[in-house]
Amino acid sequence: MLKFSDYVIHRGWPNKGFGNQLSLKIYVYEENEIGGLKELMYGRDGQITVDSCLKGQWGTQVKIHQMLLKSRFRTLNKEEADLFFIPTYVKCVRMMGGLTDKEINSTYLKEFYNPELGSLLLLTRGSLSYSGFKSNTIFSIISGAGAHIFRSWPKFLNRSIILTPEGDRTDKRDTSAFNTWKDIIIPGNVDDSMTRYGASLVELLPLSKRKFLANFLGRVQGKVGRVKLVELANNFPDKECVPVLLSDQVELPFQDVVDYSQISIKWPSTHIGPQLLDYLELIPDKEIDAMIARGRQIRCLYAYAPETEPCSAFVGIMWELQRKVRQFH
Repeated sequence: MLKFSDYVIHRGWPNKGFGNQLSLKIYVYEENEIGGLKELMYGRDGQITVDSCLKGQWGTQVKIHQMLLKSRFRTLNKEEADLFFIPTYVKCVRMMGGLTDKEINSTYLKEFYNPELGSLLLLTRGSLSYSGFKSNTIFSIISGAGAHIFRSWPKFLNRSIILTPEGDRTDKRDTSAFNTWKDIIIPGNVDDSMTRYGASLVELLPLSKRKFLANFLGRVQGKVGRVKLVELANNFPDKECVPVLLSDQVELPFQDVVDYSQISIKWPSTHIGPQLLDYLELIPDKEIDAMIARGRQIRCLYAYAPETEPCSAFVGIMWELQRKVRQFH
């Protein structure tokens, strides 16, 4: 468990399983280095811009890539690299019409795959494998569909490290592409203007002046639990509540370090109903204030601040990646 007071004072990271300092070298592929990368970043006609892909939920694909390019953890020498990062903005490209699902899959296969070798063509020490990318290759896939956005992922990305903000489910798929033993849950994209690192668009209100403490983010999609939430919201429009986790399988960023029981409430998805509101109503404001205060101490972990900041989402991801490094592949 991460003790908030210790973290605030020392701005460190627990030694257990991580080491006592960051010592990581990551090779970042250039867009011209692998055929097909440009299409997966800018679309078939190269019309999708980086700025447009910085917006919305998939903005982390761009942010992580840009930060790695400037990072002290980047190496230009493949032979000394611990990990290899292959940048794609594929979710953004798909949503903006740059590539269809079929084109995404064919682009991966056409450009990366050699049918004679039965392998993905990456002639480097770290990434060449006869069955696909090796376990020291990183992809950032920001999508409700997860790695399923590349249909052939089970064959070619089944050993790679996937960075994703969603691991508890996969849209329109029976199984999630997320593997808790190799992949990493990262903080979702928050517009820079809503953090201390951009011009502020919002002012925080004290609890006593708030009408709402939470709102439903996502799509209902006809799912029973979500439909019930919408019905409850319509029946109790003025009900005050605190944020709760309603997914039984949810995994959260830095969960091996942050004790989320101190800053959130987890509620069984099978018990969504009036009893949820009854429970929330009984929580004293004093406890809610304390929970918010503890969360405020570590909120820096969820903002993609410059690497020079001692506490940021990017630095947290580097610690998580360091734990994935293998000396033998």
